[in-house]
Amino acid sequence: MTKTRLEAFSDGVIAIIITIMVLELKTPHGTDWQAIRPLVPVFISYLLSFVMLGIYWGNHHHLLQTVKEVDSGMIWANHHLLFWLSLIPFGTAWMGESGFSSFTVAVYAGLLALCGIAYYILLYNIRKCHPHNEALDIPLKKQSRRGTVSMIAYLAAIPLAFVHPAISGAIFIGVATLWLIPDRNIERTIR
Repeated sequence: MTKTRLEAFSDGVIAIIITIMVLELKTPHGTDWQAIRPLVPVFISYLLSFVMLGIYWGNHHHLLQTVKEVDSGMIWANHHLLFWLSLIPFGTAWMGESGFSSFTVAVYAGLLALCGIAYYILLYNIRKCHPHNEALDIPLKKQSRRGTVSMIAYLAAIPLAFVHPAISGAIFIGVATLWLIPDRNIERTIR
């Protein structure tokens, strides 16, 4: 399989995931600001997940720019990532509709941790498939370090959601900020 097919499939799945999330946004039944108030947590949850999916999409795109050939391990690692990403609409809706209850925020943190693990597995498979490309090894190792920090943060967010859900929310935003701009080292290496 060419990397173009893998990219196109992944782009399509992520686009569908975002579409499913937006379809979960319900219109208010009233025509004043009071009718919108109950939807604020749902919208905030949607916004957070939209940004997270955008970050995954951007970094996934940059990561696949490092790929010259695709093997079956990479295909299954990519499917593994897409599986966990496809559960984000469920976590998003549940967290927003519950008004950010501790339990649903903890579940969302666990889901983000599983997405991070899946991304790391994909990264590992790409590095394994291209063992003699030392120029790419440096940025991929940096992404691995950033991924480790993210994983620790997400795992900490699980119990911290029971202290106060806002703490976990701050962690989600912090990790998103860490990944917001895709690794420029990959761009430099490819050039």
